[in-house]
Amino acid sequence: MQSPIDDLSALVRPPRPFADRARFVILMLLGVAFYVLCLNIAQVDFARLWAGLPRLANWAARAWPPDLSEFSLLTQRAAETVAMGVVGTSFGMIIAAPLCLLAARNVTPSRLLWLPARGLLNILRGVDSFVFALLLVAAVGLGPFAGVLGLALHSAGSIAKLWSETIETAKPGPIEAVAMSGASRLKVIRHAMLPDVLPSLASISLYMLEWSVRASTVLGVVGAGGIGQELKNSVDLLAFDRVFTILLLILAMVTIIDSVSGWLRKRLL
Repeated sequence: MQSPIDDLSALVRPPRPFADRARFVILMLLGVAFYVLCLNIAQVDFARLWAGLPRLANWAARAWPPDLSEFSLLTQRAAETVAMGVVGTSFGMIIAAPLCLLAARNVTPSRLLWLPARGLLNILRGVDSFVFALLLVAAVGLGPFAGVLGLALHSAGSIAKLWSETIETAKPGPIEAVAMSGASRLKVIRHAMLPDVLPSLASISLYMLEWSVRASTVLGVVGAGGIGQELKNSVDLLAFDRVFTILLLILAMVTIIDSVSGWLRKRLL
């Protein structure tokens, strides 16, 4: 039987070597220096913020009461924004379906397919939907269709990556059992893997729908339609009472979408 002294000595950690402590201090100093450099490059100046607060207060005062004279037009633009998010996410899911299978290590038959699939996902995820929409406006013209395509391309990369990681965590037992029965790869995926991961895939899709609706609110800045275009026009005209109305609509729209999506995710999981 161990004595209390032995138990206490087991809980006490041995002192860290000097080299480890010196390495930790050096890394901390490098981290602080890097952060200070980032502050300098980003031109962070709280004095400028303090000087601009009265201007913001003046704009806030001019925003009340909200301008409801064009409420029907703004609600139409808000509906356009929701439609962009829904359609863009659905297109992204269609693109992501084959890509996620190629990007999942436990499904892809060859590394020659896995590496290009992962590279494509990194490209789609690395380019923001705002940038995609900016480029596509030049290709398809002004309007929500460019926003839909921009959301579809970016969300496809994000959805496919999250789906592939979920597929890689699927329980191997049912998959091996179906494979041993002589079923083809597609039947294994359909009957053994998908039933296990389908709730998680649906939850990821709903989360991306929330993100797409929020992202689509600003795509109008580049001419991709939606309520973001009205917001930009109002800010350019310094019509802050109209800006306030638009912000209230965006807040209500995003809150409803998030609440419905969160409720559905709880029902799925």
